[in-house]
Amino acid sequence: MIILETERLIIRNWCEEDRDFFHAMTSDPVVMEFFPSLLEREKSDALLDRLYTMISTSGIGFYALEERESGALIGFTGLAKTDLEPFLRQDTMEIGWRLAQHAWGKGYVTEAAQACLAHAFDVHGQDEVVAFAVHNNHRSTAVMRRLGMVPQPERDFDHPKVPDSHPHLKRHVLYAISKAQWLNQYDKTNV
Repeated sequence: MIILETERLIIRNWCEEDRDFFHAMTSDPVVMEFFPSLLEREKSDALLDRLYTMISTSGIGFYALEERESGALIGFTGLAKTDLEPFLRQDTMEIGWRLAQHAWGKGYVTEAAQACLAHAFDVHGQDEVVAFAVHNNHRSTAVMRRLGMVPQPERDFDHPKVPDSHPHLKRHVLYAISKAQWLNQYDKTNV
């Protein structure tokens, strides 16, 4: 099921044939540098099943990214409701992404995330979308800035789902963009 399309990407729900790719990505130590652990096959499959179900039932989730030209999977980008109270209200929508190494540095995340932000504001009626990452994950925060998201240092937090055994991964920075900021940015790029 295709959710969105961009110039170079098809943004879609996951399917059974995606399992090997998904596991390879979630078990790559470089891709997973800012996560507490690599995913074994069983956990990778369980996560993929949750993503598929979330997208199928609500229309939001972390969508598969497929190169339009080659049909190859490259990672995911998408939207989800957070469950990080008291740091973020339960109805807060976040945007997130993860790419296989071979797809880094080509602007794919920014392209897909721009489409997902438009989807969040135009289709899902959000007033704000947030993104958060480990404080020194400069690749992700660079994408957030390219999207026009603004740092919100007063909303930075220690991620409650990161185990105490990984203190270097606990502190997360939060960026946000409001619908008004998004529309203002969109208006400027379409003048």
